[in-house]
Formats: sequence, structure tokens, C-alpha cells
Amino acid sequence: MTPYPAAPSSNRLMIRRATNADAAGIRSVLHSVRQEYGVLSPSGADDPELEDLEASFFDQGGYFEVVVDGQGRIIGCAGLYRLTHLRAELCKMYLERPARGQGLGKRMLKNLVAAARRNGFREVWLETNCLLTEAITLYQQHGFEPVESEHLLPRCDQAFLLQLDG
Repeated sequence: MTPYPAAPSSNRLMIRRATNADAAGIRSVLHSVRQEYGVLSPSGADDPELEDLEASFFDQGGYFEVVVDGQGRIIGCAGLYRLTHLRAELCKMYLERPARGQGLGKRMLKNLVAAARRNGFREVWLETNCLLTEAITLYQQHGFEPVESEHLLPRCDQAFLLQLDG
């Protein structure tokens, strides 16, 4: 996917496909936003699948993108991670404060759902924390329904599922 402007009003911001070279910037976003909302786990932003993002996401049928500012700094990210041949997980969807309120979250969500459809997934799963109210509202506006889960990540207390049309 080629880079494109994130939103007409923010032509200095761009959403693009992530690469392994982006791992440090992605970790920085994960750490700052998780810390801001009080959901930073003891492991911080040391998410192991970022060690080889391309193998963990793209090679498995998933997708990952970043939001980059005019100076080339990563200020947002979102991933689609393959769980099974029919289910993908929307994960690591975070925007630093200056990038919020410009429609970037909505744009990334639409991109990832489109990638899920293209890659043959029938469901998109996500886990989140009740403190991330803006994100939860966005997910529900786009058809994600709350579901029960026996196993959630330590920083998460809610799960949602989007059924994709076959």
C-alpha cells in the first residue's frame, strides 16, 4: 500500500505501511499512550511480535501501519494480527495526543478492516481497556460488539468482535 495523506486537514501527517525499521518508533507510541492512560504493564512496550514485525504481521496474513508526522516521527500505529485462518486481531491501535481528533483512528480502523477482508478473515477480534473510552466508541460505531472472553491481556478488561460479511 502506498503512503497517503492521513486527512485533508492534516496534510503533514501520513499513514503508511510499517516496516521492521519502525519498531522503535512504534514502541515509543505504545509506551507513551499506555502510560498516559495508566495501562502500561510491567513489560512496558516490549511486545515480542515487534522484534520482527514483518514476519509477525505481514508474513502471517496480517497488516501493520503507522502514522508519521512531517518530521518523519511515528506518532500512531495499528496492527492486524492473524489469530486463526478465519480470525484476526486488531491490536496496538494508539495515537499520541497531538494526532487525536483528526479522523486518523477512523482511517486506520477502516484500513485494517479492509485488510482483514482482503486477506480472507471472517472476524476481527480486539481487546481493550475501559479507560480507552474514545477508542471503544469508535469500535462500536464501526460494528464491533462486546463479547465475553476467558483470557484477556493483563492491561485489558474488555473484548469486542466484528463479524465480516462472507
